[in-house]
Amino acid sequence: MKNIICFMLLLAASSAFAQVKLEGVVKDSIGMPLELANVIAINQETQKLDAYGITNPDGRFKLSVEKNSKYNIQVSYIGMKTGQAEVVTTDVAVTQNFILVEDNALDEVELVYEMPVTVKGDTIVYNADSFKSGTERKLGDILDKLPGVEINDDGEIEVEGVKVGKVMVEGKEFFDGDSKLATQNIPANAIDKVEVLKNYAEVGQLSGVTNNQDNIAINIKLKEGKKNFWFGNVTAGGGTSDKDALYVVQPKLFYYSPDYSINVIGDLNNIGEIAFTRRDYFNFTGGFRSPSRSSGTNIDLGSNNLGFLSLQNDKAKSITTKFGAANFSYSPNKKLDLSGFAILLSNRTDLTEISDVQFLDDPSRDENKESNTRQRSDMGMLKFSAKYKPNGSNQLDYDILARTSKESQDQFVLSSQVGDVSELESSSPFSINQNLNYYYTLDSKNIFALEAQHLWQDEDPFYNAILENDPTNNDNGLNDPLNPSDAYDDIASNLGFDRDQVQYDINQDKRVKSNQMDAKVDYWNILNQKSDINFTLGTIYSKQDFDSNIFQTLDDNSNFDSAPTINDGLDVNDIAYTFSDVYLGAHYRLKSGIFTFTPGFSAHAYSAKNDQFNVNYTDNFFRLLPDFNTLIQLKKSEKIIFNYSMETDFTDVNQLARGLVLNNYSSVFSGFQELESALSHNLNLSYFSFNMFNYTNVSARLNYSKTIDRIRTSSELPAGSVINVSSPYNSNLADESASINARVQKTIGKFRATGTGNLSYTKYNQLVNNLPFTNENYTQSYRGELRTNFREAPNFELGYRYSIQDNDQGTQRTKFYTKAPSVKFDALILKSFTFKTDYTYNNFSDEEKTINSYEFWDASLAYRKDENSKWEYEIKASNLLNTRSQNRSSVSTISVSATEYYIQPRFLTFRIRYEL
Repeated sequence: MKNIICFMLLLAASSAFAQVKLEGVVKDSIGMPLELANVIAINQETQKLDAYGITNPDGRFKLSVEKNSKYNIQVSYIGMKTGQAEVVTTDVAVTQNFILVEDNALDEVELVYEMPVTVKGDTIVYNADSFKSGTERKLGDILDKLPGVEINDDGEIEVEGVKVGKVMVEGKEFFDGDSKLATQNIPANAIDKVEVLKNYAEVGQLSGVTNNQDNIAINIKLKEGKKNFWFGNVTAGGGTSDKDALYVVQPKLFYYSPDYSINVIGDLNNIGEIAFTRRDYFNFTGGFRSPSRSSGTNIDLGSNNLGFLSLQNDKAKSITTKFGAANFSYSPNKKLDLSGFAILLSNRTDLTEISDVQFLDDPSRDENKESNTRQRSDMGMLKFSAKYKPNGSNQLDYDILARTSKESQDQFVLSSQVGDVSELESSSPFSINQNLNYYYTLDSKNIFALEAQHLWQDEDPFYNAILENDPTNNDNGLNDPLNPSDAYDDIASNLGFDRDQVQYDINQDKRVKSNQMDAKVDYWNILNQKSDINFTLGTIYSKQDFDSNIFQTLDDNSNFDSAPTINDGLDVNDIAYTFSDVYLGAHYRLKSGIFTFTPGFSAHAYSAKNDQFNVNYTDNFFRLLPDFNTLIQLKKSEKIIFNYSMETDFTDVNQLARGLVLNNYSSVFSGFQELESALSHNLNLSYFSFNMFNYTNVSARLNYSKTIDRIRTSSELPAGSVINVSSPYNSNLADESASINARVQKTIGKFRATGTGNLSYTKYNQLVNNLPFTNENYTQSYRGELRTNFREAPNFELGYRYSIQDNDQGTQRTKFYTKAPSVKFDALILKSFTFKTDYTYNNFSDEEKTINSYEFWDASLAYRKDENSKWEYEIKASNLLNTRSQNRSSVSTISVSATEYYIQPRFLTFRIRYEL
């Protein structure tokens, strides 16, 4: 491993020393410097593009080219004749200046190569072929090579540290609401251009009056041969493992024409290649955004999803997945656009975890726990959209998104504190989300917009747990030396269970129905070219009904309604909760030089009511929420953004329900009817720079939040027990959080170095056994990467990740460290063989010792006769070192845990891919 890294570093150093600097200035005929002029250097011997650059505000450019070579330097600028010059390099720097003149005719100079990167205002255009080496197979492989663009650990696209909100192909939406499906499925050989659209406005009429600073979209332009024809590929393969026969089938088919498009994606495999996870499903927005998202009001409807154990890096002990998705768009005429998609997902997952849990107040509670889990998920999602735009002054949009699923989780837990526990969770929720928008431009100074959204949601989670019980020792106590009582005896007594059973078979039915309407009307008045004012009238109304019941199944299979001795005997819930917010907002925007100021406020009339057990509680109040935004446009490609907002946070019905609820067998919860809202102050400072003069991209974010009256949890744990009885309260101590994220990327010739750093701090307060505890969590994560982007030579990527998780819970402090060097390598051999491999070493430790170290090594070798061949044959190996587990740490309000997580064994598969 060390020898390989040293060899690659020597290769990088030798390549850097073999280059020389070529720089100069580009001006127009009257001597004014030209910013954003394109400069390319074409090697006359190889006829390859060796370097490219873009001039800075002073018209300067700087390229790194090969020594002792002859180049044709071409400079282009919109509205100017293309300039060119022959340059011969030696071992010293070269200066070459250009003067461009206006041109109203066709350019006489033939551009042999397109500019790899072109900046046009808020749009960055990448020529995909300029970054390909021949080993790319999907969109993600190309995007990861583009300066300023990154594929994060979740498979989503980020540009300068900001997540991309929309992916389009030829201007048509591609599964709106998720970028992962695009990165993993669109074939690389179909891509001509990648357009990054900064400050992207969903509605063109509002582009000049709305704040789109964090909105980024990507549009994929296809090669000419891929339009009006079906394209894509079909992959099929199989293999063997220690236990099962392996299979993989992955069709990916696409059709694009000016009037309509069709995308079909499928994936069936049992080797853990997950096209779409359960987490992806619940995070999938479908492109829906709340109309009142910037009003200062946050109302949480809560989540009653099952407490599924989550996959770690899309790995598990066993994963079988079935996935199908189809996306379409159709324009019957120039005024109407129709689009939609359907997604079906079916996963079967086995997980095994071993956890060491340390509790903050009593070491006698510390628990070792092993869990074996089987998850089943069958999910479906369907969206339909219509956009009607009869003219430039009117636009009407309608969207509907429906979701449904059927899920279950069987879990067997062996606990050092509780013994054997068998758990079953199941749920069949559904939801329908509808969106209606209308935009009207009266004239050049007056714009109106109506946005309305309705959500209907029905959730029905069921929970069952079976625990050990010895009826003869119920009252002996946990400290009885001869026959201590069972760990669950005390809580069973509190819950009113029959303790004369051979086991505790406890059950809970829940039903949560939610309806929410969110609507607003906006009016913009354009005062002049530098200022405008916006008035907003909006409302949010939500209603939630929550029912739950805890009961015990006895040994004779009859059901027993318990009678708790705690919580005033309440173990059922029947609560109706309504919330309303009527608000009026005003914002004024002023442009002055490089500054854009947008101060504003919103005035809210709030009403929160809940009715349970014949007791009504109402909380009505008025609040004024200020906000402020400043944009400092230092240069065309460099800016600073500052945001401040005061926000009101409201809870969901689960926190208000007074009856007992089982979060799981070891966590019993009861809400508080008179919970109040929380008030938060939020500050954000961001910096972005995309500098093509010195090939440096920098992005940084600083966030700070202080919350008053935050809802926190009071927990009660009997001595020596891990059973947690908790309830919420409004903390009179402020919670704070701060984070700093920075990313620097530098390109020198064919080498690109990237460094990222993330630091976060959270401070919150809670009560455990009526004692106050202040939790402070510090997280640090650093990542460095050096990669190459040769067109013909092999490419490599060296990476190193270092993270610290520091948890201070008052009575104890724990630190966990992760060190993870990595190597990736890919090469096109003899223009027919594609070899790829990646290796990662992980060391997981605390302050005293290494807890575990593990390695992951994957590799593949593919044969394709040439780039135009329809057939490709591939051997792919996963987890070559047969690593069986990995580690992670996590922190909760009352404990810190270190977990060993088991993963799939070594897999070897053979695949055949056919290109349409």
